[in-house]
Amino acid sequence: MSERTSAASNLFDTAEVEGVLSGSFYTQGPASEVRQVAATPVEKPAHYKVICISMYTKDLERLDQLVGDLKGRGVTKANRSALIRVALDQVDLDKVPRGM
Repeated sequence: MSERTSAASNLFDTAEVEGVLSGSFYTQGPASEVRQVAATPVEKPAHYKVICISMYTKDLERLDQLVGDLKGRGVTKANRSALIRVALDQVDLDKVPRGM
């Protein structure tokens, strides 16, 4: 396994990734190719949404480094989104520069 793959596997919750991919990328093909299977509809969680944001690569590298540092300190559930949530809880809007 490459260093990059190893680092990425430490950052993502496998169950969450598989859930997202199964709902978006691994959907069934055209109806003519699909076997009809009775399934109970799955309710989508209402307490969070999956979003897409853009970040500079240097910021992502720093974020990943911070997540790695937290994991090294024993915070096993540390990941990008958790760290961003913690940062949001601590932000002081009076200290944000006007020019961002």
